[in-house]
Amino acid sequence: MRIAVDGMGGDFAPQEIVRGAQSVSREGLASIVLVGDEEKMKPFVTDHANLTMVHTPVCVGMNEAPSNALRKKKDSSMNRAFELHKSGEVQAVVSAGNSGAAMAFAIFTLGRIPGVDRPAIATLHPRMGEGVSILLDAGGTVDCKPTHLAQFALMGNAFAGSVLGIDSPKVGILSNGEEETKGNELTREAHSLIKELGINYLGYVEGTDMYNGRTDVVVSDGFVGNIALKISEGVADFIFKFFKEGIRNSLKARMGYLLLNDLFKEFQRKADYSETGGAPLLGVDGVCIICHGKSNEKAMRNAILLARKFVEKGLKESINETMQDYQSLQKVKER
Repeated sequence: MRIAVDGMGGDFAPQEIVRGAQSVSREGLASIVLVGDEEKMKPFVTDHANLTMVHTPVCVGMNEAPSNALRKKKDSSMNRAFELHKSGEVQAVVSAGNSGAAMAFAIFTLGRIPGVDRPAIATLHPRMGEGVSILLDAGGTVDCKPTHLAQFALMGNAFAGSVLGIDSPKVGILSNGEEETKGNELTREAHSLIKELGINYLGYVEGTDMYNGRTDVVVSDGFVGNIALKISEGVADFIFKFFKEGIRNSLKARMGYLLLNDLFKEFQRKADYSETGGAPLLGVDGVCIICHGKSNEKAMRNAILLARKFVEKGLKESINETMQDYQSLQKVKER
């Protein structure tokens, strides 16, 4: 399997990006195509096994407006990676670059799966017990229509089934309460649509349900979803720092830490974004992983392995099939 990696995307590019990609190619887990400024990437390449480079000196800035990148930087490392995917030379794209630009280029170059109006970023979150929950949209589309949320529910359901292997995933809309009288105009209209989709729909769910094991798929517009994501990251960061400071300042706490060391490590592993690596952009006609801008070698390695898993599990094909069924259902209802 060949995977294109945007070598110039991310706060720590190209060093951490190249090292993460190389750790995968060195072990023969995937063939990597590094796309970017060859002269800047070369110093960090120590093993060329299963690794090739495609040169382009142009890159998209982390704070650059996606519209500007789309107009002026079609020859950027990010878009060149998508072009390789579009032509079939690679089976997936991984980028830690500007997420807005990545979404824009993915839509422009790869196109959308028929039946999908707006792609969605799907993040994976730890929860009580085994497995993870899916949150979508986590920031791709901030202004949504009810039909968009219905499509997110279908894509999330397909993702949970095909990749995570969950039989009849539990799906809910993120709201300010479980009662049907809660929510806003968007969630109420989306609620009416999703009830008719024939999936295991729970109705409204609250933020805590992302972590308590009640739901498998949490649906939201990108504005609320991104806030939920950032709050979750902030709480996890606070907990780490709180315990670290307490352990440093207290002998009793240090003794307790020695007894609970394995438990603390497991919590850190579950809450560390680099363990997952990145988030898929669902709804585009390909496999695209969007990574955290601060991704290090470990995060990039895991993101590439995540992309490989999604290709092997047929994520794009599963969503395509789901949306075809959805379109057929809509046509029947219109008769």
